[in-house]
Parts: sequence; structure tokens; C-alpha cells
Amino acid sequence: MNTPLPPADELALIDRELGQLDARRLYLLARRDWLLRQPAPLVWGAPAAAAAPGRPKEASAPGAQNLLLTLGAVLLAVAALAFTLISWGSLGIGGRSAVLAVVTAAALVTPAPLLRRGLRSTAESVAAVGLLLTVLDAYALFAVGIPAADADAATAYAAGAAAVLAAAWAGYGRALPALRIPLPAALLTAQLPLPLAALAADAGPAELGWALLATAALDLALAASAPARWPARAAWIPAAALGAGALLIGLSESAVAASAADAAAPAALLAAVAALGVAAAWRIPGAWPAATAGGLAAVAALGGTARPELAPGWAVVTHLALALPLLAAVRVTALPEPVRLGLARAGAGIAGLAALWGCAAAVTALAARLRVLDEVWAATTPAAGVPLAQPGVAAPVALLLAAGAARWLSRVLPGRPEPAVMAVALGWGGLFTAPLPLGLPVAAVLAAQLAVTAAAGLLALRSPDRPTAIAAGAVALLGAGNVSLAALDGRAATFAVLGLLGSGCAAGAAYGPAPRWARSGAAALAVGYATALVVALSALTDLAAPWWALPVLAVPAAVTAAGPGLGAQRLAAEAAAGAAGLLALALACGDAPVLALTLALAGVVCAGSAVRADRRALGWAAGVLFVAAAWVRLASAGVGTAEAYTLPVTLPALAVGFLRRRRDPAASSWTAYGPGLAVTLLPSLAAAWGDPHWPRPLLLGAAALGLTLAGAHHRLRAPLLLGGGTLAAVALHELAPYAVQVVDALPRWLPPALAGLLLLAVGATYEKRLRDARRLRSALGRLH
Repeated sequence: MNTPLPPADELALIDRELGQLDARRLYLLARRDWLLRQPAPLVWGAPAAAAAPGRPKEASAPGAQNLLLTLGAVLLAVAALAFTLISWGSLGIGGRSAVLAVVTAAALVTPAPLLRRGLRSTAESVAAVGLLLTVLDAYALFAVGIPAADADAATAYAAGAAAVLAAAWAGYGRALPALRIPLPAALLTAQLPLPLAALAADAGPAELGWALLATAALDLALAASAPARWPARAAWIPAAALGAGALLIGLSESAVAASAADAAAPAALLAAVAALGVAAAWRIPGAWPAATAGGLAAVAALGGTARPELAPGWAVVTHLALALPLLAAVRVTALPEPVRLGLARAGAGIAGLAALWGCAAAVTALAARLRVLDEVWAATTPAAGVPLAQPGVAAPVALLLAAGAARWLSRVLPGRPEPAVMAVALGWGGLFTAPLPLGLPVAAVLAAQLAVTAAAGLLALRSPDRPTAIAAGAVALLGAGNVSLAALDGRAATFAVLGLLGSGCAAGAAYGPAPRWARSGAAALAVGYATALVVALSALTDLAAPWWALPVLAVPAAVTAAGPGLGAQRLAAEAAAGAAGLLALALACGDAPVLALTLALAGVVCAGSAVRADRRALGWAAGVLFVAAAWVRLASAGVGTAEAYTLPVTLPALAVGFLRRRRDPAASSWTAYGPGLAVTLLPSLAAAWGDPHWPRPLLLGAAALGLTLAGAHHRLRAPLLLGGGTLAAVALHELAPYAVQVVDALPRWLPPALAGLLLLAVGATYEKRLRDARRLRSALGRLH
């Protein structure tokens, strides 16, 4: 028996598995003894007889009962409708009255004895039929008493009938409290009388809103009177729906009011909605949404009267100013918690909407500065940006008011970071956009915005609260980018803004007490502004754009020279310097000789950085850049031979590999010689396969043969395999035309037959082939 494990390991494995089998056997024997000691032991060797499954019951008894009762009630209701609508006219007035009275009375009286007998479900079904019959009675009275009534009269009758039916059903439910249908039916029907009466009187939207509000007030009174009983417990649902309808009507009427006088009626409705909402939250536990709606209605009532006399922007500011006092409700301990919570959320919601409006106006104005990119240094952008066209000064004022409210909330709620972050963002937005609508000179606008940006950056460096510092850093970065964009409209503004921002970022990177992430970001920005300043200075010259790449490379060179002196900000500065190097390469792409020179200089910078022990990896980048520089230069000179590009890389690489092997004999030949050989062999092999002439394949084959012999002689794996593989590929390339001719001359069935015989031969000697493959692998493994 042949196993891959040594004898000692295999013996330990067998002992471990035998121990597991013994433990399992002991457990099964103990379980068997316990089962045998039970009162009714199982028969040995046979499973317990399973109980004969009974016929499954597809429906429970209560379910079948309720289904039958429901169907019965539905059928009775259909019959009553048919009798009332179709067969009514075949009876006289006496017969009609008698039938209605008898059937309705029987349907309403029958549930009482049924409840005494314990037949509650049957009583519920009969009571439902009785309630439906009362509706049919009301319709029948209307059809007989007012046969030719118009729409308004029909609506008025429906309002009165709904009120009577609601009262009657409520009394019926109180008389038979065991029934669950009458009281909810009365509650739903009670929602109809006042709105229907308003519609019957051809009332306007305001009067309909008052009707909805009055009905909601009655519902809330019911809910507050017995909050733990049904259906009073559910009365807040229709109250909320009707109150929301009244609130929407008041808001829509206030929004379309053309004058303060026209806004008085909607304001009164909204004030009533506010009072009702606060009262509901005061009396009903957990009803803070009612207080929120009340706060919104109060602000809309007060602001709606002033809105027609104000510009749209200042109307928003007015509503915001009226909403901010609601935030103070969180500190008024005399108010119930639902009232405090609801009013504060109403104020926060209005402040949030006003802040969104201000942010939208600010973003529109700041995004308009993008048009300076159409023609840089044209000096045509008025006031360094487009003023806030419609909102004007109102948008910054709204942002500053919202920022103040957020700041106050951050002090009231110290455990929540959101208010402080919002205060920073909104305060920056208000201060940064405030100079735009004032018509100030360009220099004044840029100076003010630079001051705001510097303040945000300083807050990011000095704030002990990390979320606040991150928010300040983000707005400072946004402000710096926007000011830099605006400064591109003039040359003097460009150099002044870029210089000031770059100096400020450099100072921030050197500020020791600041967090590491803030200093690293400042260092990266300093390098970026230095690059932008170099590009701007290059644009002043008469040089073509590709030549700008050479001065831009001075920035990565300076960062590389600074090196460890940058401290903890070194990595961020070097990353920004790498981006500057990529910019230089992008600028030089328009001119091949300049690109070659730029690549070579970039390689020099990387090589200079790779001198330090902790930046050795940049040596690979330097090598790649040097090779790319040589190739670009050769391509620009019209050289098309692949070896002209590869041999200058192979020879130094082989020399370096030779020196490496002399210093470290244990180094692999793949590490020392593999890259250098592959750089020439692989491109030359690809070129040889597409070359119809004989010199290239001959020279490549001779070189590959020499490498193969050298690798075999010195027992080096890389030259042996690379040279042998290349030699085989060249030989195959030379024999390919003849092989194609031979294949065309053979019968079509012969290649598949030969392939089948080969597979059979390989399969028959599979074990011998594996042994030979292992020997070959071992022989290659002994090579270096």
C-alpha cells in the first residue's frame, strides 16, 4: 500500500480515527440501554409503527362558521337591495312601510337573544344586515318624500341622514356592547354630515376646510375622552386624515392669495388647525405629529399674511424667522413631551426647507462661474460671478439663519454631531455667497471669499470635534476650488489667488497641533497649487503647451528633494507630486521629442527618489520611464526595427543581473536574467513570425540557440527555458509552410486517426510518462 504520508504520521492518523469510532460505539450502546429501560421498548430491528394519518382538515370549525355567516349576510343584503331598488314600486305606501318596519325591527332586535344564547358570530351577521337596512330605509324615505330633488337637496338630505344614522348606530352599539360592528360604523358615518352639509351649501374651499376641521375636532374629542377604549382609540385616524385635508386647503388658499386681506381667511383656518394640533398633542399621549402639523400651520398662518407684500426670497426668510422660535420648545419643560417634540420638529422641518432653497440658489450662482472656462483670462465675468438673480440677498440670509439655528441645536444636543456639521456647512454657504448679490468689485468679492475659505480651513485644523473638522475641511476645499475658478478670469487675480491659497495650504501643513489627516490634505493642496501656479507662469511665456511640461516637473523634483523633511505629510505630498508628473506627461503628449525629454527627466526624478532606502520601489518606475523615453525618441526618429527599442534595455538589464548574481549566488536566474532576456526575445519573436524575410529568424534562432546552450552549461533555468522556447518557436515558424503543404496533401481522415493513435499510446504509457515528467521537473528544479 502506497500512501503519501510518512509511516509515523499515518499511524497517528489511524489511531485518532479508531479512537473516534470507539467513542461513537460507546455512545450508541448507552443510548440502546436507555431505550430498553423505557416502559414501552421498541421492537428490535423494526421501526416504530407510524400512526395512521387521519384525513387532513382543510378548514377549521370557526372559519367555516364565519364564512357561512358572512355569505348569509351578503345574500340578505343583496336581497334587500333588490327589493328596495326593483320591487319597491309594486307595493302601496302601507305595504312599503310595514315591510321596512318589520324587516328592520326584526334584524335589529334578533341579535339580543342570539347574544344571550352565546351565538355572537350569528348576532354580528344579523346586526350588519340590520344596519344596512337602516341605510336602505333612509334611501326609501328620500325616494318617496323628495322624488324630484336636485343635487344640492340630495346632498343636504344625505348629510342629515348620515347624522341620524351615526347617532342611531352609536346608541344601538351602546345598548348591545357585545357587538363590534355598530360603533365603528357610527364613527365612520359621523365623518360625513359636516362636509356634505358644506357641499350642499355650495361652500368655498375655506368653508369646506372649516367643516373638515370641525369633524376632526369631534374625532379628537372622542379619542381624548376614552383613549384606551374601542373605537375611541381609533378615532385619531379619521381625525388625522380630515385635519390634513383642512391643512392642505389652508396652505393652498394662502399660497394663491393676492393680498393680505385675501390671506386673512386661510390664515384663520390655519390658526385653528394649529390650535387643534397642539391641543391634540397636549391631551393624547404620543401624538407629536399633531403638534408638528400645528407648528407648520401656525408658521403658515403668520407668514401667509405677509407673503403677498414681500419678494419671494424674503417670504422664505420670513417663514424661516417665524419657525426658528419653535426650536426653543425643546427647552420648555412645562410643555408635555409630545408638544415639545412636535413643535421642535416643525421648526426644524421649515428651517431645512429654507436651507435647501438657499443652497439651491447658492449652487446656481457658484456653478455659473464655470463659464470662465470658455475663455480664460478674458476679464469678462462681472463681479467674479453671476449675482443671485432672483433671491438676491435673501438666500445668504436664509443660510445664515439656518446655520445659527443649527449651531444652537448643537449646543442643546451635545451628543449629536449632525447639527454642528450642518452649522458649518450652512454658515460657510451664507458667508461665501453673501458678497455676490451686493455688486462689489471683483477684488472685494474674491478677498471676502478667500477670508471665508481661510476661516473654514483654520476651523478644520483646530477643531477638536472630528465631524466638524471634516465638514470644515470639505467646505474649505469647495471654496478654494470655486475661488480659483473665478480667479481665472484675470491674470492678476489668478496669480494672487493661487499664491495666497498655496501659501495658506503650506502653512496649514506645517501647523503642528492639527490632526494628521488635515495636515496631509493641506500638504497635497499646497503641491497642487504650486503646480497650478507653475502652469500659469508658463502660460505667460510664448512657449507651446508641450514645453510647459518641463517647468511643471520642477514641482515633483522639489518634493523629491525635500524628502524626509516633509515628515508625516511626505506621502500626501508625494502623491500630489505624482499627479503633477502625470500632468506634465499629458502636456507633453503633443510633441514626441518633448515627450521623450519629459519621460527622461521624470525618470531622473524617480531615480533620485529611489536612492533613499524607503523608496526603492520607485527604481522600477524610473526604469520604465527611461525605456519609454528611449522608445518615444526612436519612434519620433522613424526607427521601425523592434530590436532598436529592446536591445538598449536588455544589455543594461543583463549587466545588472550579472552583478546581482556575483554578489548573491543564491539569486534566481529568473530574477537576474529573466526580465532582460524577455524584453528582447518576446518582441523579436513576435516580429519574426510576421517577417517574410530570412535574416531576422536566422539571427534570432542563432541567439536563442546560444542562450539555450549557455543555460544548459551553467545550469541556469531562465536562459535555458527562454532560449529553448524561442528556438522551438522559430523552428516552428520556418517549418509551418511545409507542414501546411503536407497536411493539404494528406487524406482528410488521416490527421484524426493519427491523433487517436497518439492518445491511445499516451494512455497506455501514462504511468511511465508521469514518471518521466517528475524526473524532468526535478531536473529543472535543480537549476538556478
